[in-house]
Amino acid sequence: MHLDVQDLRNFYYRSTLGRSAQKSVRDKVMALWSPARSKGQTVAGFGFAVPLLRPYLPTARRVIGLMPAPQGVMPWPAGMPNVSALVEETIWPLENGVVDKLVVMHGLETSENPIFVLDEIYRVLGPGGRALFVVPNRAGLWARSDKTPFGFGRPYSAGQLEAQLKAYGFKVERHLSALYQPPSSRRFWLKTGAFWERVGQQLPIVMGGGVLMVEVSKQIPAPKRPKLAQRVRKPLKVLEGMGVPEPSASKLPGA
Repeated sequence: MHLDVQDLRNFYYRSTLGRSAQKSVRDKVMALWSPARSKGQTVAGFGFAVPLLRPYLPTARRVIGLMPAPQGVMPWPAGMPNVSALVEETIWPLENGVVDKLVVMHGLETSENPIFVLDEIYRVLGPGGRALFVVPNRAGLWARSDKTPFGFGRPYSAGQLEAQLKAYGFKVERHLSALYQPPSSRRFWLKTGAFWERVGQQLPIVMGGGVLMVEVSKQIPAPKRPKLAQRVRKPLKVLEGMGVPEPSASKLPGA
């Protein structure tokens, strides 16, 4: 179940903890994907990924914020021409293979249709395109607190996320984690957030970090798996084993 866009906006833009979390994750994204190298590229985000996309506005050819209908949409960026759009989870208004970089945050773990979301991500990524999934770490503190958006939806372990992505045609390129500071608004934890992020980099990925970040590219051709049409064509076998109706042996009156 998706969170409301107003709650997400209030957390990331109007709370000290949210701004700290935004900076921690965005710094990792920028270290992975330098904005300077996005010149001429199409950079998109799905879910509520717009807090991570601002550094690409000056350099990318096009930036798009795709916000799922159950969540709602808000205009973004503030004070500039709007680039956000309300979309159905399973039907994005983008042509095949047009996206060079795609960030997914609060879009996979909260979706009721993750299979179809992954299908759309595969479809819109272009040759050589990369996607970055930011999801709650099942072993981290942030997934255990409902005071932040990472406390909602299905948290993942690194193995679970990578297995799901590989099954839907993605090749895992690298993984990392972020948000090692506790999900607390107390001043001490907020002031020492940068310190905990540095310490966290020395820990195994499965420990401590509030979010997992997995970068993938898409396999070509995609592995064979049942599509929606194939699933629909497969009949439900609730009547399997019952005999086939046969016409009665008795004759109709007057026959």
